[in-house]
Amino acid sequence: MLAGLAALAISGLTTPTAPAQATGRGGAPSSAVDWAECGTTFKGECATIELPVDWSNPAGPTFGLRIGRLKALDPARRIGVLFAHPGGPWGSGISQYITGRVNIRDDSELRRYFDIVSLDPRGSGGSHPVLCSEDLVNQTPATYPANETEYRTWLTFNKTLSEDCRRNTGPLFDHVDSASATRDVDAVRAALGEKKISFLGISYGTLIGQQYAEMFPQNLRAMVIDSNVDHGITSAYEWLRTETEEFEGALAEFGRWCGDTPSCALHKLDVAAVWDDLLGKAVAGKLVDPDTGAPVTSEALRSELFGPMSNPAAYWFDLATRLRALRDGDPSSRAARARAGGATVEWVYPAVFCSDYTWSVSGFAELDRYRRQLEAAAPHTRLAPIWYDVLTCQNWQGGKSNPQRPLTITGTPPILVVTAANDVLTPAVWNRTVAGQIPGSALLRYDGAGHGQIRNSACARAHIEKYLLTVVTPPDGAHCPAEYPADPSASSSEAVSGDARTPLGHPFRGR
Repeated sequence: MLAGLAALAISGLTTPTAPAQATGRGGAPSSAVDWAECGTTFKGECATIELPVDWSNPAGPTFGLRIGRLKALDPARRIGVLFAHPGGPWGSGISQYITGRVNIRDDSELRRYFDIVSLDPRGSGGSHPVLCSEDLVNQTPATYPANETEYRTWLTFNKTLSEDCRRNTGPLFDHVDSASATRDVDAVRAALGEKKISFLGISYGTLIGQQYAEMFPQNLRAMVIDSNVDHGITSAYEWLRTETEEFEGALAEFGRWCGDTPSCALHKLDVAAVWDDLLGKAVAGKLVDPDTGAPVTSEALRSELFGPMSNPAAYWFDLATRLRALRDGDPSSRAARARAGGATVEWVYPAVFCSDYTWSVSGFAELDRYRRQLEAAAPHTRLAPIWYDVLTCQNWQGGKSNPQRPLTITGTPPILVVTAANDVLTPAVWNRTVAGQIPGSALLRYDGAGHGQIRNSACARAHIEKYLLTVVTPPDGAHCPAEYPADPSASSSEAVSGDARTPLGHPFRGR
């Protein structure tokens, strides 16, 4: 925190007490939305609006989109709507921003001058969730295929699961792509009677932001896209390579932090050597969980390392304790995760992701060639668990209406792109590529590791808030120093979009 405050002082960054754009504006436009109070600990307003299932057939079947709002605390100086889109796909914007206070706190200047609006994106939460048979979801293969037979088992399962999800969900299953979700955002803008909106997208929400800037540039006042997904990657190998290289770099950064932090459970140890020893034992089938006595597979061990890399403040102390416990064979404090019961379970991730990304992989031989190349290039982590992203879309039967392509953006206000130096979920190179495709954009870099820099860095958060209030981007080359906790008591359990530690059998629902 002190490092972040020092950076603010050096850069001369201050938060204005009264945004110029708000002067004389005041009040809110008329809205036909039927709002009602929602929330328990935190109160907001929620409503449901009817939108087309298929935007290419707007007169066809509809579904209910759940939206939420927090009114500006200073309505006389209200700037307008700040649309905060959740990550995922798909996290709940209602629980994050309206009935919860993740990323935009009540003491933020953004709360004072903006109506904060969010939603549960189509296919999730209160917006007609994608439902699949829970027993089938629980049969999802958990390991990278060892041969062609196991690869074919994956393909058969993907087809079976996607057809089951379509039966349980209905027509919306084939229309949960990000292009459709982007049109939903503009429909909300229109329903609110707003001429323009400001937009904050984090993680997978950045893809919505990028496509909104393409489709509706005239409706944008300002946009921040933080921790960007690159929708232009068409090569499965490049997807895996960029993620794996970032994973290797994150382990090195974790080791440096541990060496600088006396309260880290691995302080004064060679963290890479500890990790290599654990992974070697896991590969050989000789690593045992001291909490349960069960074997720990190499896949499970890598996932345990991968998830916490997105939120150092919340998880790095626990991660170090866990690795130390595995090394020493001592029980740790890690709580077991229980699966929820029920006939169906919300399982929107593959339905959305496989609508937005299509990977051409000829078979197991090609995929395994990628694995061998990446294990040689990343000798410690070997292969990021993100291989799941490629494999789960092979033979998936859902809609594929939003394939990868470079951005084509013109006519927008200056857009702020925010990245970390190391982010295992959305690598720095993805963010640089996105920024390079947006004319007039500014790239703000956080020099540490993590995902969602509005949370990880006080310095980045201040830059983001100042930009949204003034539409003035940071200067070229702006960056924020790493901000890591020095003591476990400083840890935070907040997450950008769900639990970053790999919930319910899926490594990447936290994106």
